[in-house]
Amino acid sequence: MTTLAAETTTLAQLIERQLAPKVTAIDLEGEYPEDFLRALGQFGGFAGVVSPEYGGSGKGISDTIATMAQVGESCLSTAFLVWCQTACARYLQLSDNAALKAEFLPALASGRQLGGTGLSNTFKSCCEIERFLLSAKRVDGGYEVNGTLPWVSNLGDEHVFVTGSPVDGDGRLVFFAARCDQPGFKLVDGVDFTALEGTRTLACQFRKVHIADARVLAHPDDSTEYLARIQPGMILAQLGMGLGLIRDCIRLIERVGKTHQHINCYEDDQADELSAALAGAETETFRLAARLDAGVPPEERAAVFTEILKLRLAGGELSLRAANAAMLHQGARGYLRTATAQRRLREAYFIAIVTPALKHLRREIARREAAVN
Repeated sequence: MTTLAAETTTLAQLIERQLAPKVTAIDLEGEYPEDFLRALGQFGGFAGVVSPEYGGSGKGISDTIATMAQVGESCLSTAFLVWCQTACARYLQLSDNAALKAEFLPALASGRQLGGTGLSNTFKSCCEIERFLLSAKRVDGGYEVNGTLPWVSNLGDEHVFVTGSPVDGDGRLVFFAARCDQPGFKLVDGVDFTALEGTRTLACQFRKVHIADARVLAHPDDSTEYLARIQPGMILAQLGMGLGLIRDCIRLIERVGKTHQHINCYEDDQADELSAALAGAETETFRLAARLDAGVPPEERAAVFTEILKLRLAGGELSLRAANAAMLHQGARGYLRTATAQRRLREAYFIAIVTPALKHLRREIARREAAVN
């Protein structure tokens, strides 16, 4: 691993030196940007969601979103990995398991330990979109977990990740941290994606995996409150990916406009319109992030969460709009295999389908509004 992070004075310099030259390899060859992730950890890029008590900066989710957006201006795959890492750290930070936090958080905040989030199936199953794919049985000193999660990202033999499972005979959930090198657990690489191939997205097989109580973030009695604690920030932080992508798409439009605006002026979406929409999305993102960082009173949580869902939906839609516009403005030059514009379009579709997908968001917003009315 290089030590560029220690020599770098700005995040922009770190991205320019250590990430930008690798973007094509990450996208087309599936190269995992491990060196950059660890350097970013040394720089403090993961520390915002971790309190100083556990080695973080405590700057909050606002700082995490800003970092993710800046990384996303160059590479959405890597921005997504930043989201995975910080989501994992935040799940631990918001748990009541002090020993588990002391074990993992300092290393996650610094990038010495890399981690992922395996809560897609848990979230969707709680909304009755799909069935639970893991099952947990209470045993002495912990739980025995079985099943397979198809796609979990930012994984490796020595990585850790957080997931959740219903408990047999109880029906309620247990949330826990799993290590990829523990007995009974296996990583399986079985699919090729059209984008985000460098994110180490793998299937996770649990075969009588023992999860000790020491690795539990929330037992069934506490799981409903714990889920309500982690979910709004997990969803809001995804806006960091979209903000970065949209910024770069606007730059692509402006760049080609220097020579082709005489014909590109007939496109439906122009840079100034997209810039105005982006400014509004950024303002709302950081306003809501500040609210989460300050702590939302219980009586306001439902309303704030609905605001976050609507903003995440708008951000996903704007990502698609901006990437489509960039592709059309760039024309044939954007259609080359190594062109940024076509990569951005593929990446925008990821923002639209990653949990919670746009259709999932629309369904949940409709359910909430129907309940209010």
